[in-house]
Amino acid sequence: MAAVSADNPNSLFATPAIVADRRGDGSILVRSTTPLKESARCIGDWLEHWARQAPDRIFLGEHTSTEAPWTTVSYRDALGIVRRAASWILAQGLSTERPLVILSDNGIDHALFALAAQHVGVPSAAISPAYSLMSKDFDKLKGMISLLDPGAIYVAGTKPFSAALVAIKPLHRATIVSGNIDDADALAFPAIAATLESPDVAKALAAVTPDTIAKFLFTSGSTGTPKAVINTQRMLTSSQQAKAQTWTFLEQPGAELVILDWLPWSHTFGANHNFNLVLRNGGTLYIDGGKPAPGLFATSLANLRSVVPTVYFNVPRGFDMLIAALRTDEELRRKFFAGTKFAFYAGAALPQNLWDALEELSLQTVGRRLPMVSAWGSTETSPLATDCHFLANRSGNIGVPIPGTELKLVPSGDKLEVRVRGPNVTPGYWKAPELTAEAFDDEGFYMIGDAVTFADPDRPDLGLFFDGRVAEDFKLNSGTWVSVGTLRVAGIAALAPLAQDIVVTGHGRDEVRFLVFPNLAACRSLAGLAETADVREVIDHPAVRSVIGQGLAKLKAQGGHSSGHSTRALLLAEPASVDGGEITDKGYINQRAVLTRRAAAVAVLEDDASSEPIACTGS
Repeated sequence: MAAVSADNPNSLFATPAIVADRRGDGSILVRSTTPLKESARCIGDWLEHWARQAPDRIFLGEHTSTEAPWTTVSYRDALGIVRRAASWILAQGLSTERPLVILSDNGIDHALFALAAQHVGVPSAAISPAYSLMSKDFDKLKGMISLLDPGAIYVAGTKPFSAALVAIKPLHRATIVSGNIDDADALAFPAIAATLESPDVAKALAAVTPDTIAKFLFTSGSTGTPKAVINTQRMLTSSQQAKAQTWTFLEQPGAELVILDWLPWSHTFGANHNFNLVLRNGGTLYIDGGKPAPGLFATSLANLRSVVPTVYFNVPRGFDMLIAALRTDEELRRKFFAGTKFAFYAGAALPQNLWDALEELSLQTVGRRLPMVSAWGSTETSPLATDCHFLANRSGNIGVPIPGTELKLVPSGDKLEVRVRGPNVTPGYWKAPELTAEAFDDEGFYMIGDAVTFADPDRPDLGLFFDGRVAEDFKLNSGTWVSVGTLRVAGIAALAPLAQDIVVTGHGRDEVRFLVFPNLAACRSLAGLAETADVREVIDHPAVRSVIGQGLAKLKAQGGHSSGHSTRALLLAEPASVDGGEITDKGYINQRAVLTRRAAAVAVLEDDASSEPIACTGS
């Protein structure tokens, strides 16, 4: 199976070499026959290396607005700031028991402060800004701060975080550090970055081992306080070593890696996968201040006009918005398809209609299909466990196990539950031994809770497809299993572009039904309403309801049986809640949390006498 690029069919990826051993208990062990090569001792060694080998190369870039020039820092200057900030960290007595906490979004100061802590064996913990800026009760943030007992807390500026800082003040003894030198109520990060470098920094770096905790990353916390996942240096460096062995272009002579990325460093995709990809390979990361959300994606597009990435990373919602923009902007379309080697989606399956649209646009623009790949993993697997380092023929292929990582596929009903073992897997959850014990089976495999299926059981090298969350799937009264993950993606595609996301209901009932988070911009456009129109007016518009009903009919025609389509849909006026654990700042919907929090909406959806839900046309 050949890896493919625009010019050389073997220039991007390694060819998968996979075996699947079927065991007597029905489980299947799947692994790469390619050995994992030795990885770096710690990520601090990466920064030291590139500061020597390419001192003047741009490491990080950011800007305050799309009209302003990029502010950049080279590898040499980054290492200097990291060493000086690390001197301050050591002098303050920060440690594993008193780590560095970062509340702000991505930024150069954020990156260098976190690297400074990790450089000298002190964990950093980036916490999603949503818990500080969008939360109303700060309960999850309070739980995180109480668990970590930080020695220092960084914010880009104290004013936006004032309410959150007041809420957590009784819970810590930390020094508040601000990136804004005008904040009188905090220590300025530039002052820390100007600290006299101590010889203790080199000693502390030398003492870092692969088992040293590099960071704590929090799970989404759909119920209760999010768990703090321990991320060791070995996890991070082995993950990137495996990536280099699958994305072989990274180590080709003269290869350049430039990434423009918005994905938050409070999540493993943006931090451990993308940021560390740049650092490990001496690339350049331009921090995108936009994101795939109304009013913010224009910033991402403006940045994309300025910087053409080697690899384009996004989540499905981002690709949806990108495709709409590329259709109307010929200059951006040509620049993007001509300069980007391939696109990478992860976190959720990419609906096939978006895959097809991107391929069609690429063919029309540059006469070739843009290679599109994916991967799979979790916060606990740092995150890479499988990688689709080949061209799949359709969306959803999550690839094959990376070198050094084993998968165990365990029969669970009519599905294969997947479990993971390898150097990339967490040793557990911070200060939660019972949760840690529950997360691993008796062979040491992490039980992630996902299901997969082979593209071809006789050809494991052709990859695996994500087959939903084992705990999310349910049976109808008929005894038929509903694959929630598969149906969700099919539903979004059938209702495109009006459905932003879908939550599948019907447990213990006769029919499947959908709760739909609408794409309000698309709904307004279809209805011919102004942006100021009330949400209820938009989702109740006859044109919107008609198209949703037609989309349900389209899905029924494709799915046929009762578990493959929805008979009714309810458009939700209230957006997904951060406090309720319904959504992350990457835009991922937590099915269980939505169903629990919106029990009243589910009741309306299941009430056959109610006229509020939209029925499948023709039913």
